[in-house]
Amino acid sequence: MGVVEQRAGAGLTLVSGPSRSGKSRWAEHLVANSGRPVLYIATGAVAADDPAWQQRLQLHRRRRPGHWATWEVEGELESALGRAPADHHLLIDSLGTWLAHHLDLNADAWERRQLGLLEALLSCCAPQLIVTEETGWGVVPPTVIGGRFRDRLGGLQQRLQPLAQASWLVIQGRAMDLHALSQPVPDP
Repeated sequence: MGVVEQRAGAGLTLVSGPSRSGKSRWAEHLVANSGRPVLYIATGAVAADDPAWQQRLQLHRRRRPGHWATWEVEGELESALGRAPADHHLLIDSLGTWLAHHLDLNADAWERRQLGLLEALLSCCAPQLIVTEETGWGVVPPTVIGGRFRDRLGGLQQRLQPLAQASWLVIQGRAMDLHALSQPVPDP
């Protein structure tokens, strides 16, 4: 896994799935039943000039209980993790929108950013649940930036998986416990 080694932490859960699969609803269900106050950490761009994006954000906002705290951090997830209250359960939505903020980084800068995120997750005293998108299940992206997004997200998910105490795949509105139903793929 490189420089970041697995350490006992507050606990990481991954919830992944394709678009419109129900992954955010499942993540919200899990943290709502954790017995802790919830801090929702939104990583998406504000994009006030994009009506479709604003509509999607409103759907998420309306679904969240009013007593959940919300931080809109865009691409600055690492610093948010460093100041998150230890008694809260963190719902980070999503890994893909965080990554989108950093697509222009070259390979070395991207590696440093990934390591910074991994360190911040391991150092965080609050349990974390990360929603992440599944990409690359079909057509190869026709653009360089689309391919970079797919490859970086898949690589980062594989680096996060060994740190996760629980992992869920949500597809067609159904949640599957990956730790109960799967075996790790061996390293080459």
